[in-house]
Amino acid sequence: MKAEIAPRIDLKNRTKLEEVIPLDTPFIVFVDPSDACNFKCKFCPTGDRDLMKSVSRPLTRMNFELFKKIADDMTKFPNKVKVLRLYKDGEPLINKELEKMVKYAKEIGAADRIDTTTNASLLNKERGRALVEAGLDRINISIYGVSTENYKSFSDAKVEFSTILANVKSFYEVRGNCEMVVKVNGDTLTQEEKETFLREFGDYTDKIFIEHTMACWPNFELRGGVEVNDEVGIYGQEISEVDACPYPFYSFSINSDGLVSVCFLDWGRKLTVGDVKTQTVQEIWSGKPMRSYRKMFLEGGRKDHPTCGGCGQMTHGQPDNIDAHKEVILKKLNDVNYFVDVPNLLGDAPKLLPFVN
Repeated sequence: MKAEIAPRIDLKNRTKLEEVIPLDTPFIVFVDPSDACNFKCKFCPTGDRDLMKSVSRPLTRMNFELFKKIADDMTKFPNKVKVLRLYKDGEPLINKELEKMVKYAKEIGAADRIDTTTNASLLNKERGRALVEAGLDRINISIYGVSTENYKSFSDAKVEFSTILANVKSFYEVRGNCEMVVKVNGDTLTQEEKETFLREFGDYTDKIFIEHTMACWPNFELRGGVEVNDEVGIYGQEISEVDACPYPFYSFSINSDGLVSVCFLDWGRKLTVGDVKTQTVQEIWSGKPMRSYRKMFLEGGRKDHPTCGGCGQMTHGQPDNIDAHKEVILKKLNDVNYFVDVPNLLGDAPKLLPFVN
């Protein structure tokens, strides 16, 4: 097997957030090209069409002009955004302008790196080549089984496993300098199926990994007999809970309709902090709603929050822990009217460990 067995994030060599926040420029900006998905996976709220209607989620595709405005805004930050992540709730390749988005963001230097996550069902050779030529730096491919029956059972998807495998192989052939990561939820597979996964994909990706099941989506119960793994976290790490959510200190998410969420897991749009159609990306990042959430987490209010209180990401998927530094960070936030009166609080870009996420 050619691929390195490694999770999609680096759990060891991470930037120490307590040494760099508050940040006047986010490390990661999530932008959702498509609010809709062609799969109905049992672990994901987007797959429940009735649930989406109940929360009035639009299931739309972001238009290019809105994306262009977002990308242009991103170039105005004091420092360069580390990662533009073209993914949140839906399947990015549903948006036929995804390649155009990558190309534009790359040309204007909106971020150091551009990546996306896909189920690969629409990743034919033509679109794969177009993404690579546009400048995509990394692609995370989520696999949901090793047979057509697996896909039907887990994702209610009308797709042949042979099509998924062929799409992954064809992308590998044209990938150029684009890094590939292929992963699967191993808790829904037999040992034989896990071995099949490694054998079938191991020579056609740069990294490969078998993950575990967690309930990361707030206020959403896993369906169809899928259960949370309470022995290990998603990457096989020890389960332990953090009090302060670190994500709003280095990232935020722009939904397909332009509404901005504090968190990339905000499927129900309960954590909105702005709208890029009427505000700049910088205004939202440094605005009072974002600051209120950061202070709430530092002051110990997460568990009392109706959406954030039971977040499984804080137990089974959290790679960063700033709990021991809450008081110091809170003092920094209270000592200055950060980002507003001091737009470039950090001065020159700090010398960090290589950014990993």
